Amino acid sequence: MSLRQTFRQLLASPEMVLAPGAYDALSAKIIEAQGFKAVVGGGYAATGALLAQPDTGQSNMRDYADHYGRLAAAVNIPLFVDADTGFGGVNNVRQMVRAFEAAGVSGLFIGDQVFPNRCGYMEGKQIIPVEEMLSKVKAALDARRDPDLVIAARTDAFAVDGLDAGIERAQMFMELGADMAMVMGSDTIANFRRVNAEVPGPRLANISHANPKGTPSLAEYEAEGASFVTFPSATLFAAVGAVIRTLQALKRDRTFDAVKQDFCSLDEYYDLVGLAAQTAKETDYLNAAKAAVDKVRKGRRM
Repeated sequence: MSLRQTFRQLLASPEMVLAPGAYDALSAKIIEAQGFKAVVGGGYAATGALLAQPDTGQSNMRDYADHYGRLAAAVNIPLFVDADTGFGGVNNVRQMVRAFEAAGVSGLFIGDQVFPNRCGYMEGKQIIPVEEMLSKVKAALDARRDPDLVIAARTDAFAVDGLDAGIERAQMFMELGADMAMVMGSDTIANFRRVNAEVPGPRLANISHANPKGTPSLAEYEAEGASFVTFPSATLFAAVGAVIRTLQALKRDRTFDAVKQDFCSLDEYYDLVGLAAQTAKETDYLNAAKAAVDKVRKGRRM
């Protein structure tokens, strides 16, 4: 079974699946090592990690494709990623889908904001006409080579025109053939319940550290039947906090004693990044090469 088929099964599973977000390949590897079944690659975390800037649409499609390719190569669990606005019109969307598919993602979501896209929890968002968004969704569906690649469509209409408008757009996305629809910002239980009642498809919930208003708890989402919960910026905020505290301790105390309990050990790090397996592979290749040389030399002597 491919990772994309696995992802589709996870979305359809009655069990609530937790999918933390990764900001780089190492954080994706940690997520997998901790036993999570899927990982998210969000634009907020990518922009912070790659550019040290807020998520206001300044990364381009190729930057994301390279970034997601590194995440996908680091793990053997499905990767669900942010495709912003599709990075242009329908032809740009087609290129994006082909590039992200080649990078190894298992699913992607495209939004209906006016370019430049910004984090869905920031102020000042605008949305494109629904006809234009539907054209992009259709282009994305037509562009995928692997029918198991999950194409999700996200709307920010809730923040602009209210929940009714968001639900209407999500219904149109599903009617067109999208695999999943997301109504950004419908984070209260009452709104989540209504979206799930009126929009078919997997029940996606989002718990983001970028949301200044906070979100319901996992227990509340589980009680409402959430099937897939994303935490797109969790590891980014955890890493930033840990690095800040570590450097503050070093500057203040000239030692890591105050924070060293939070460090992984050298053995833990090497286990995570696979040093032993890499070294063994080097040895295997070298031994195979030596055997080949010996065989040739022995043949010449005969």
